[in-house]
Amino acid sequence: MNQRKTIISSLIVCGGSLCLAAAASAAEEGGAGSAAGLAEVFKWINSAIVAGAVIWVFAKVLPPIFRSNAERISLAINKATAVKAEADQQLKDAEQRLARLAEEVRVLREEAQREGRTEAERIRALAKSDVEKVGHAAKAEIEAAERAARVELKALAARLAVSKAESLVVKQLTPEAQEALVTGFVKSLDRSPN
Repeated sequence: MNQRKTIISSLIVCGGSLCLAAAASAAEEGGAGSAAGLAEVFKWINSAIVAGAVIWVFAKVLPPIFRSNAERISLAINKATAVKAEADQQLKDAEQRLARLAEEVRVLREEAQREGRTEAERIRALAKSDVEKVGHAAKAEIEAAERAARVELKALAARLAVSKAESLVVKQLTPEAQEALVTGFVKSLDRSPN
């Protein structure tokens, strides 16, 4: 508001100065030149009015434009400042994570080694258990095969014994020996009470 008053008062002073200058110029030239001098004064007054109107329009229109432009620039600066602060915070967080990364890698590596040892022990115990199971199964199978072989061997021995005994009996059992055996048997039946 003060700025407008200053501009208006400056225009009034300039316009008045121009009018006085034109009047002084016309007075010097004399009477014949007074009509031409008066026209010259009106030209200067007209120029001052046009210049005042242009200045008034600029004083009325330009400040809001400049103000809105300044506000846009200020908002852009504030926004850029906020974005920069956020980017700085993200950079700081990333640097902190990067600084902790070596420690995290070491911890993960130790944990992986510990898990690997535990898994290896579990696999060894499982393999040992499987070996024991296979050993027991093999032992049971061997014992079963041994029993079967013994039974088969006894059967073979019995067959061989029977076969050998049969061949001996056939060799030794002559018709006379048969007669004697039958006679002895019959006599034993006669002596028995039943």
